[in-house]
Amino acid sequence: MNFSEVFKLSSLLCKFSPDGKYLASCVQYRLVVRDASTLQICQLYTCLDQIQHIEWSADSLFILCALYKRGLVQVWSLEQPEWHCKIDEGSAGLVASCWSPDGRHILNTTEFHLRITVWSLCTKSVSYIKYPKACQQGITFTRDGRYLALAERRDCKDYVSILVCSDWQLLRHFDTDTQDLAGIEWAPNGCVLAAWDSCLEYKILLYALDGRLLSAFCAYERSLGIKSVAWSPSSQFLAVGSYDGKVRILNHVTWKMITEFGHPATINNPKIVVYKEAEKSPPLVLGRLAFPPPRAAAGPLSSMESEYAEACRRQSQPQDRHRGTGLQSRQLLPGDEECVPSAVWIWDIQKLRLLAVLEQLSAVRCFQWDPRQARLAICTGGSKVYLWSPAGCVSVQVPGEGGLQVLSVCWHLSGDSLAVLSKDRFCLCFLETEQGVGTAFGQAGDHT
Repeated sequence: MNFSEVFKLSSLLCKFSPDGKYLASCVQYRLVVRDASTLQICQLYTCLDQIQHIEWSADSLFILCALYKRGLVQVWSLEQPEWHCKIDEGSAGLVASCWSPDGRHILNTTEFHLRITVWSLCTKSVSYIKYPKACQQGITFTRDGRYLALAERRDCKDYVSILVCSDWQLLRHFDTDTQDLAGIEWAPNGCVLAAWDSCLEYKILLYALDGRLLSAFCAYERSLGIKSVAWSPSSQFLAVGSYDGKVRILNHVTWKMITEFGHPATINNPKIVVYKEAEKSPPLVLGRLAFPPPRAAAGPLSSMESEYAEACRRQSQPQDRHRGTGLQSRQLLPGDEECVPSAVWIWDIQKLRLLAVLEQLSAVRCFQWDPRQARLAICTGGSKVYLWSPAGCVSVQVPGEGGLQVLSVCWHLSGDSLAVLSKDRFCLCFLETEQGVGTAFGQAGDHT
């Protein structure tokens, strides 16, 4: 495992291109595009103000920079560096910006969610979509890029509109049986749309492409409900994380619950591997006493050495859990608890059982699956990156002057490298390719 040199960064804005060839990062108002393998600078662009959001087009030919404070979007081309585009929303303001799946249209959401403006880079035409709802996840595209589903709020009632992305014409429009629609998301196969209510009411609805209600699911009533929702890549399962600390898995045939994952306070099953991060005491040197660092200088495990210790049983207080849902190429179902979230739970979906638990010394800030194999990267805001695979766990010290406080991670498409991000710096971690470590959930459905 090797690390690159450390580069400057602003606002954790660092993303690999979809084709894996480039790495874009921001330093205030500058956009730096590097070769992902050599880290040599390919292009350097200067925006009109500090960049607050970046996003690659699906074909990796363009990259947009959103300047929300100014209500501007600037678009840059990698093939033609002299070409650029500026979109000004004017007095309407700007709160969100994203690409359409074809990489030739940009969708801008104005302040107060008054409308969504669709700008075409090819024809310079403009389309408007009215009544977008300000919610957790109000816009979602099918994976093939053919359809857009939009959450709407009209006359104090929730609706969903399905539009055709080729011409932005309305295909279907229907109301949802929700009190306060919180989010929508297409299944990866584009056949089913999930819509869920706010946390005040436990309700998740499944709609077909033509707007028919396929099923509705409610686990309980009169308590805080759904916290997060995620599809499996195969579209066969839907995971629903709830405020009662449980994750419920629905199947795609009957849309009924097939299992329920909890977070037990005590684990007695010897088949479940529990990894507990333990503080590693530094060796004592004759004539020196190991005093703890001053409180002002001590960060979250910034300089403390630690290692994983394997335990056969785990006992924890109910508040020391990391819950929710977040299914990606291999399924992991962690999330946030009101108290300190310091544990990651990993389930085997094929066997419908808990596989492993990782208990960290600090709260988990970010985790992400390797896109190629069953390998999970975790960070806790300290100077280490933690890697889990079915073969075991390891903690890796990230080099850097003053200690790199890792707040986020981002995998390369190949899974051979990992971008490690702190508040104002980043570096790349190059990993050795391992064969036979595991298969992705989307291919074999093995982990959650």
